[in-house]
Amino acid sequence: MPEIRRAKLPPALLAHLLERILQRQISADQLGLLAAWLDTRPGVPAGPWFKRFPGMTLCGEGELVKTFLLPGQLPYGQEIQ
Repeated sequence: MPEIRRAKLPPALLAHLLERILQRQISADQLGLLAAWLDTRPGVPAGPWFKRFPGMTLCGEGELVKTFLLPGQLPYGQEIQ
């Protein structure tokens, strides 16, 4: 299983992620939970996946994080713990 890439993200993807954080008002607390989870170096599927947090859902594909969803928005792919 690949690990989530945390460095050298494509510039357009990084801009998209920052835009979603601002637009969806993802809190610093949620980003802290995300950072702590990323520190565990979780393995993720090669295809679409998502991880639920109390105030957001992280969506990705393979090693890349793709977007942030708010509670109530429906993710697709394999749910990871």
